[in-house]
Amino acid sequence: MPLRSAQDVVIARQTVRRLTQQLAFRLVDQTKMVTATSELARNAVVYGLGGTMVCELLAEGVRKGLRLQFNDQGPGIADVAQAMNDGWTSGKGMGLGLPGAKRLVSHFSIESVLGRGTTVTIVRWN
Repeated sequence: MPLRSAQDVVIARQTVRRLTQQLAFRLVDQTKMVTATSELARNAVVYGLGGTMVCELLAEGVRKGLRLQFNDQGPGIADVAQAMNDGWTSGKGMGLGLPGAKRLVSHFSIESVLGRGTTVTIVRWN
């Protein structure tokens, strides 16, 4: 799904809400995944100059989950470790997006290459 505008961020949030409901996530877990989606999709639009979100339903035995991958071809993050610190921002935000999203999910990974873009993958299990 494309992430090019604020409207695309809204659509991403709605899509993730629908998928977490389909997977029978508890309301609090739905909210955590939607909040993480909002932060990461917004980052792709604002800092990554647009990108995409890929959704994948997961099954591991009786356990169900949702994997989301956010990709952009923006300038990349010069220091990922620094970007993962609360309060650090490269823009005008509060610096809670990446570390905040990480706290909301079961798995979080980030890869960034200067001049090539950033990929963030998150997973939450039901």
